[in-house]
Amino acid sequence: MTDLPLAGLTVLDFGQIFQGPYCTLLLAKAGAHVIKIEPPGGEPLRRRAEPGKSQIFSFAMLNSNKQAVTLNLKSPRGKALLRRMVARADVLLENFSPGTMDGLGVGYAALAEVNPRLVYASGSGFGISGPDRDNLAMDFTIQAASGIMSVTGAPDGPPMKAGPTLVDMMGGIHLYAGIMTALFQRTVTGRGQLVEVAMQEAVYPTLASPMEYYVRNGTVPGRAGNRQAALASAPYNAYPAADGWVAIHVVTEGHWRNLLTAMGREDLAEDPRYATNAARAANMDAVDALVAGWTSGLGKFEIFATTKRLRIPCAPVRDVADVMADPHMHERGFLEHFDHPEFGDVVLPGSPLRLHGAGKVATTASPTIGQHNAEVYGGWMGLSAAELAELRDEGAI
Repeated sequence: MTDLPLAGLTVLDFGQIFQGPYCTLLLAKAGAHVIKIEPPGGEPLRRRAEPGKSQIFSFAMLNSNKQAVTLNLKSPRGKALLRRMVARADVLLENFSPGTMDGLGVGYAALAEVNPRLVYASGSGFGISGPDRDNLAMDFTIQAASGIMSVTGAPDGPPMKAGPTLVDMMGGIHLYAGIMTALFQRTVTGRGQLVEVAMQEAVYPTLASPMEYYVRNGTVPGRAGNRQAALASAPYNAYPAADGWVAIHVVTEGHWRNLLTAMGREDLAEDPRYATNAARAANMDAVDALVAGWTSGLGKFEIFATTKRLRIPCAPVRDVADVMADPHMHERGFLEHFDHPEFGDVVLPGSPLRLHGAGKVATTASPTIGQHNAEVYGGWMGLSAAELAELRDEGAI
């Protein structure tokens, strides 16, 4: 078994909430040494913790396999300590508001003078340039500004956000890609660079189907509920089962013929209303009624078993408890039960990036605030106990 692909890489992680921490979780799970750097009071996600706990579950999920130190960047000695860390690091990541690190005197330009090989990754809502640079950005507001909400929800209802924190995670994934691209270039040039990802730009391509509708029809699409956003495919919907819902998406004519077999309606194979995808899209209500008439009398897993056997794209609609117990993802080792010191037995994810031949990083618990101050500053940086005490007394760490 080969070494971990990112073994020996040191990452200074100023990530907060979801976007930055998800990126650095991927780096840590690939073997990087990730040092999570927080102000003495902790990053904002910690502040949602219940009394007596240092974190909430989502923090624990996104910050395993990291060391945690505290550092006050408003302190001159704190900034000096950061520069010493940067001199030994490969990557620095932050997803503060644009200009925050520059305003503190520790932005990319300043830190690149300390370490020209540094890859400095900046995540933001709208980017570090342009007229919208300083707009406040959260997952919810980016969903609105990017167009996602305009096509999400029921046709006769208000705009809706996507249920998961789609934008933050897409931002984190693209930050990971940007960092790895810059590290590859560094092997050629010997120099690092500034990498930035705007969440709005990261999610823009997800609107491919609504854009297709707009280009094809010259009008913007409305909300389509669970139907395909461009209204160009049928059946494509969530259909009622006797005990819940199933999602069915027919892509090919072969799928459609197999679905007719599952429904016992092979007599409709040559019906002109259903004979092609274009015809079915033009008769979408009738198609949905036909399919729902079949699904509503069966259990969702009975439907799934039939469609799986006949190779029809379908899935039962599951809740988070179902998914956290998913035997497939547990069997593959992506999900694992972990005895967390604050939460007990929890299910944590690994990395979806599978590099065959590389070792797997064993999960370690997400850290408490400043848990590794002595180990990082004393061990990795070589500061004495007296220096650490002085830094603490001055409020630098």
